[in-house]
Amino acid sequence: MIDQFWTFFIAITLLTFFPGVDSLLVVKNSSRGGWKDGVSTSTGICLGLFVHALISAFGISALMLQSAVAFNALKLIGGGYLLWLGGCSLWQSVRGHSPVVYDLPTSSGRCFHLSRSLREGFICNVFNPKALFFYMAFLPQFIDPNRSPLLQSLFMAAVHFAIAMIYQGVLTLLVCRVKGWFSGGVLGRLLEGVTGVVLVSFGVRIFLERRT
Repeated sequence: MIDQFWTFFIAITLLTFFPGVDSLLVVKNSSRGGWKDGVSTSTGICLGLFVHALISAFGISALMLQSAVAFNALKLIGGGYLLWLGGCSLWQSVRGHSPVVYDLPTSSGRCFHLSRSLREGFICNVFNPKALFFYMAFLPQFIDPNRSPLLQSLFMAAVHFAIAMIYQGVLTLLVCRVKGWFSGGVLGRLLEGVTGVVLVSFGVRIFLERRT
């Protein structure tokens, strides 16, 4: 389907394993609502990859790079959302306990909401300028000019989807096995605090990103 498939496969696999805000959100939500929350969040994140693939294929990304208004709007949405998530974590860390929606799952499963997890993952990925710019710069390197750029872009997004779901699924299972260590007390507050600081730093970095 694409030019130099195995080169693309190895590169995208290595890049997927590099920790970022997506992985952090999966860890956070897995500790909040168990494996269902983590897998649903991962699904929302990975669905966002197809949006980036479509934008890259149609060349809209190049237009956005030339438009300060579009670029700044993307930064405000993506950076603001990360700041909000980070602020929630910091607030929970300071309070010493979590509000109901962030409690660890109970036997009734009240803490897991499919639509919320999908929405958080999807928004986090789609409105991340770095993910958009990465797809715009990375995917064209493997496009065969004799075939449909749209189909090839969607194919590469599908491959990335599968790899990311496997990686984040394993990450979710690992978090679920050790989350009891952080279910309360000092370790729990420390985890929330570290998560909040990292999310806020990601949001600030997006706000400060310069258009080149």
